[in-house]
Amino acid sequence: MPKRPHILIFNPDQFRADALGHLGNPAARTPVLDRLVGSDAVSFDSAFCQNPVCTPSRCSFMTGWYPHVLGHRTMYHMLHDERGQPNLLSLLKENGYFVWWGGKNDLLPGQDGFRDACDVYYRPMPDDFARWGHESRPGLHSWTDWRGARDGDNYYSFYAGRLPTDGDAVYCDSDWANVLGAVDFIRDYEDERPLCIYLPLLYPHPPYGVEEPWFSAVDRSAIPARIPAPADWKDAGKPSILAGIAEAQRLQGWTEERFTELRATYHGMCSRIDHQLGLVIDALKERSLYDETAIFFFSDHGDFTGDYGLVEKTQNTFEDVLTRVPLVVKPPRHNAEGAGTAITPGVRRTIAELVDFPATVYALTGIEPGYRHFGRSLLPSIAEPAVVHRTEAHCEGGRLVGEEEAMEKSSAERFADPAESLYHPRVRLQTSDDDVWHTKATMLRTDRWKYVRRLYELDELYDLETDPGERHNRIDDPALRGVAVDLKERMLTWYQETADTVPFGLDERNFG
Repeated sequence: MPKRPHILIFNPDQFRADALGHLGNPAARTPVLDRLVGSDAVSFDSAFCQNPVCTPSRCSFMTGWYPHVLGHRTMYHMLHDERGQPNLLSLLKENGYFVWWGGKNDLLPGQDGFRDACDVYYRPMPDDFARWGHESRPGLHSWTDWRGARDGDNYYSFYAGRLPTDGDAVYCDSDWANVLGAVDFIRDYEDERPLCIYLPLLYPHPPYGVEEPWFSAVDRSAIPARIPAPADWKDAGKPSILAGIAEAQRLQGWTEERFTELRATYHGMCSRIDHQLGLVIDALKERSLYDETAIFFFSDHGDFTGDYGLVEKTQNTFEDVLTRVPLVVKPPRHNAEGAGTAITPGVRRTIAELVDFPATVYALTGIEPGYRHFGRSLLPSIAEPAVVHRTEAHCEGGRLVGEEEAMEKSSAERFADPAESLYHPRVRLQTSDDDVWHTKATMLRTDRWKYVRRLYELDELYDLETDPGERHNRIDDPALRGVAVDLKERMLTWYQETADTVPFGLDERNFG
């Protein structure tokens, strides 16, 4: 049997789809990805995550399950092998891959370690920084001088701006260390096993900060206009948590110039990610591994970045800026059977979901996962631009009233004073039942319509053709009653099809 393809999973955090140059953003500086899509890869312009925060999204795209299948909808319920919950990385390792993991977790329980999921969980050492000629730098969550006064309007803005390097070529934080570690590993790799490199990086997750040259590389005048905050959140039919976050983040007095700087910094962070991807691709080419490597570039979710007057994200709202993500796939020259992998490079104008990522890996590698999942291989759409991959996408989040195990209270309990947390404007609402801030909710999105079912609040319905910014909730519009009923029926069908999974290993019955 021919050797299975190598796999590179390049997985930035909180990277919006509209931060890509080849998808039409005039301010985006993503030359590596743009060239890749122009020659060797496919980019899905309507790809969606299945939960708008980190851990639930990662549990979803590493299993092919939606969050509701086994309750993966909080930051503190991860994948448990002992409970029969699959994990793509573990399956690759079990099927003969050498799995190298460099970056954040947000996937496996910290008490369990990483042994079953990878051969190497990379941790940079002082000798590595000395060899690279860089000084190890703290992440922006631990270095917080940029926040300013506690009662000021930058305390919860996540805006750090230009990062100091003190003469170093880069601000060598954990992302740089993991990328440089991956490059070293590729250059030295001599094992006969096919290789899987998993790079779950932090950028462009806020705080918003980046060093030169990326900080100044973005043309401020080309930054697309923000989606404005509604004059009245309730009158606009938006969920209450957005109004609560907006009040606590205290950005109402920000000038447009300040928001532009924040947005330009975010674009600079995305550009740095693009550059780092290029370094890894160059290393694959140096070792003659590029042609036989499947490259997957996608993010776990998006970011407000000033839209609606907000920063960061929420766990139970589904605006496109949070749920629409990059999804770029470069297939290998040959699949596991040795046949050529057909491709017509370019942009695909069809809906895709991140649950389709593991299904595509299984199709390329010939691995039988041994469990029921809900992804669909992207290979038919990669081969033929006219193929419609999906007609709807789904995302979900939130919790039930009184559902203590889903409140994520430990996020606040890490601080003697919870208000010191950057995430306090959001977490204080998630951990409270004083109102319906954190209501359980589910999204169904088509090319034209977005419907959100909310358990305790007003449902949402947006006509994306006339209202791409999702500013006017039309759920009570009599003219759209038929549309709402149709979308509700489609959501019910989806729930019924994906409500659970029956294990492949069946139990014996005792008739004695």
